[in-house]
Amino acid sequence: MTELTTHPIAPEVPAAARPDLEPQLEAHRVELTAYCYRMLGAAFEAEDAVQETFIRAWRGFDRFEGRAALRSWLYRIATNVCLDMLHAPQRRARPVDVSIARTADTPLGDPLPETTWIEPVPDQRVVPTGGDPADVAIARESVRLAFVAALQHLAPRQRAVLILREVLRWRADEVAELLDTTVASVNSALQRARATLASRDVEASGSSGALDDEQRALLERYMDAFQRYDLDSLTSLLHEDAAWSMPPYALWLQTHDDIVAWCLGPGIACRGSRLIGVEANGSPAFGHYKPAPGGGYEPWSLQVLEIADGRISAITFFLDTQKFFPLFGLPPRLDP
Repeated sequence: MTELTTHPIAPEVPAAARPDLEPQLEAHRVELTAYCYRMLGAAFEAEDAVQETFIRAWRGFDRFEGRAALRSWLYRIATNVCLDMLHAPQRRARPVDVSIARTADTPLGDPLPETTWIEPVPDQRVVPTGGDPADVAIARESVRLAFVAALQHLAPRQRAVLILREVLRWRADEVAELLDTTVASVNSALQRARATLASRDVEASGSSGALDDEQRALLERYMDAFQRYDLDSLTSLLHEDAAWSMPPYALWLQTHDDIVAWCLGPGIACRGSRLIGVEANGSPAFGHYKPAPGGGYEPWSLQVLEIADGRISAITFFLDTQKFFPLFGLPPRLDP
């Protein structure tokens, strides 16, 4: 598994030759990671892409010569890195994108490869701190699981155009220069990308700001109901058509009856679980620990919740805790 850490940049190049470059690159790490995550749909791949961007920038800095803003130059490099990585035909998705809702008595099936799924990402990796609240809200909204999954339906260059124009607010001529194309081509790609997202009823609206008092109260009720395993109280917090999914499995549930039946059947080992709050994809999330046979609690899932109109509209349980718990700084187990 790739370690999601900050690595030294191009160690074979003497640091003295670039005395001020590394801090300049690091200043752009969060926004570039967010950009690459939207392009690739995977936190670890996004970090790899940013690291490759920095290495290429370091090695090519002599040819840069300040002819363009450093930020624009880094986005050009990052775009090329992502386009190179997107040659594979596999499109990352959510379970709700690859199958229809099933019933609780449906066999779980075999886990699908990790490259099938959109991965969660910690907010601190992709959402800037401080700055204009409207910009922060857009950054949060545009890393939501539903939005990132919808982006994967776009051709890679359309994806880049839409992110640069709609999320980052670049002008059409700036995007055309970055992609070595024409303004007309950029506008055409943007129109097609907008149509695709509209057909999926998803947009980066900037509505995902900080949680308000009502939403925080909702999350407190959810946490209490889940830890008490009070399923009547839990489902009262969900929309009637809320999606309940568990990557790496394609199976997902939608009705309250099926969610309750699952929790009391195949998922009964989660009774008595404990939750630790984190933030993922501009959304509230929890590290989920179930009771361990020898006492205490062991990792079971990373839950990412979607909230809409005062209720929970989706819960995604990412089951690869060995991969995601260290990423979110969650402990390997909890004591009794």
